[in-house]
Amino acid sequence: MSYSFQIPRVVIAAQKGGAGKTFFTLGLLTALRKRGFKVVSFKKGPDYIDAGWLYRASGYPCRNLDPFLMDDETILALFSRGVQGSEVAIIEGNRGLYDGVDLEGSCSTARLARLLKAPIVLVLDCTKVTRTMAALLKGFLEFEEGVEIKGVILNRVARARHENIITRSIEYYTGIPVLGVLPRIKVLFPERHLGLVPWQEFTLEESLFSKLEEIFRKNVDVSRIIDLAHQVPPLEVSPKEIFISSHELEGVRIGVLRDKAFQFYYPENLEALSALGAELVFLDALKESRLPDIQALYIGGGFPETQAEALSENRSFMKDLKEAVEDGLPVYAECGGLMYLGEKIIWKGKTFPMTGVLPIDFEVKERPQGHGYTVVRVDEQNPFYPTGTVLQGHEFHYSLPIVKDDSRLKFCFKVERGFGFDGRRDGVLYKRALGTYTHVHVASTPAWLAGMCRVLSEKDWQDTKSLGKDLSASGGVIKSDVKI
Repeated sequence: MSYSFQIPRVVIAAQKGGAGKTFFTLGLLTALRKRGFKVVSFKKGPDYIDAGWLYRASGYPCRNLDPFLMDDETILALFSRGVQGSEVAIIEGNRGLYDGVDLEGSCSTARLARLLKAPIVLVLDCTKVTRTMAALLKGFLEFEEGVEIKGVILNRVARARHENIITRSIEYYTGIPVLGVLPRIKVLFPERHLGLVPWQEFTLEESLFSKLEEIFRKNVDVSRIIDLAHQVPPLEVSPKEIFISSHELEGVRIGVLRDKAFQFYYPENLEALSALGAELVFLDALKESRLPDIQALYIGGGFPETQAEALSENRSFMKDLKEAVEDGLPVYAECGGLMYLGEKIIWKGKTFPMTGVLPIDFEVKERPQGHGYTVVRVDEQNPFYPTGTVLQGHEFHYSLPIVKDDSRLKFCFKVERGFGFDGRRDGVLYKRALGTYTHVHVASTPAWLAGMCRVLSEKDWQDTKSLGKDLSASGGVIKSDVKI
C-alpha cells in the first residue's frame, strides 16, 4: 500500500554537459537559502563532486538519485527520505536532458523528472547563437511526451541585443518563459579534469557564494521559479522505506578517512553503518599522527594525488595503518583510497610514497583511465563479499596501476562493464584489506553493508543473511539520524 507526500520541487537540466547547470543550481540554492528557505538538493547520477558543492550551498546533505543504479521505487523512497523537514527540493540533472546509456535514454534526466513529477528549468548555453535557440528548444519540447519544461535560463549571453533576440524568439515560437539571463562571466568556481574541484580543496567559498547571490539577485527571477516548484502534484511512494536498525555493529568503531584527499562518500553509506550501531571515527590522513583504536577502516575516493606530498609526509600515520593491516585490520578502500594503499603515487613527474600496504604504484595520467558505470562479479573468496555477488557502481580515475608483485595479491572481481585495473580485473585483496576502483551506493548494492558486517563478525556472514534480505526488500534504504 502506497502513501503520498507533497514537496515543492524543480529539476535543473541543460541541453548538454558544460552548459552551466551546476553553476545555476548553486546560485539557485544560494538565493533560496538567502530568502530563508530550508532547501535540500539532489544530484542525478553518481557524481560526488557536484553533490559536494550542492551540499556546501544548501547546508544539507545532497543525495544522489541514479536511474542506472536504482529502480524507481528506491529512487522515490530515497527522495522521500531526503526531503523530510525541508521546504523545497532542487534536483540537478547531468549531461543533456535526454542523454542516457542507451537509445531509449532509459537513465536520462528527463526520465527522472517524469518519475518525480517535477517541472524542468532548462539552462541553455547561448554562446554564438541567437534565433536558432528557439528551434532547439522546440525540439526539446517535442522530443518525448510527458516532459514538462516550464522555463529556460539563458546562460553566457554576450550583450543586451543578444539577450533581446533570443528571449523574443524563444517566447514567440515556443511560449516558454525566460526566467533568467546570465551574462558571460569569469569562472567563479575552480575546475579540474571534467568538472569542479572538490569544495574541500578550496578555501574561498564564502566570497564565491556571496558573489553568486548578487548575480542571481540581478539576473534571475527566483520568485517565478519558486512558484513553478509549488505547482506539482503529490508523489505516490510504495512503503519500501523501512527502519533498518539493529545492534549488529554495536560497540564497533569504524574509522573513516575524510579530509582534503578523501571526500567521496555517499551519505547513505555512512548512515547505514551508524544505523547498525557502529561508531564512525572521522580521521584526517594529512594530520593524524597515529591510527586510533578502531575495528575497521573505510577509505573513500578523492584526489590523493593533489595532496600526495602532505600524505607522504605523515609517515607515522601511514606506518600505523600498514602495521594494522598486517595485524588483520579490515579495510575497504575505493579508488582514491585504493591509491593510498599502494607504494607510490606518481604525478606530474614526481613520486610520493604511500602506505605500502599493496605492492602497486599508481601513475596519474592526463586522461581518464576509467570513467563510467561499472558492473563487476565477485569470483574469488574474500572477507567482504560471497562469490557470485554482482556489484553495480561507477568509476572515475586518472590513475593507472602498476602491479609490482602479484604473488602477494588476489584479484577478486571480474569486470563485466567498465575498466577497473585493466578492463578485466578489479578488487585487489591483501589479508583483510580490499581495494577497488568501483564506488558503490548501499541503496543499489546492499551487499556492501552486509559485507562490512560480515568482515566484522566472528560468525560466517554467508550463514547470516537476514540483514541482506531486509536491505534488498527495502531497496537498501536506510533510516538514520546520523550527522554527516
